Amino acid sequence: MKLQFIAKDPNSEPSGSPTLYRTDRDSWVVQGWVVTDPDALAAMNIPKGESCVEIPDRLIPFFQHQP
Repeated sequence: MKLQFIAKDPNSEPSGSPTLYRTDRDSWVVQGWVVTDPDALAAMNIPKGESCVEIPDRLIPFFQHQP
């Protein structure tokens, strides 16, 4: 998988995380905050081998196809 950097959260210090990447497989990779809230995790019923991360609303504008 090849990753294309799209954006880092400009309001997150000092690391700039969360970060958004576009892949060469027509998908996105999101580096973000690990969701640990047990009620939220239970509500999502996440299958083995999958995970989730939380990202802020301010990254949503970057969810457009990059040429």
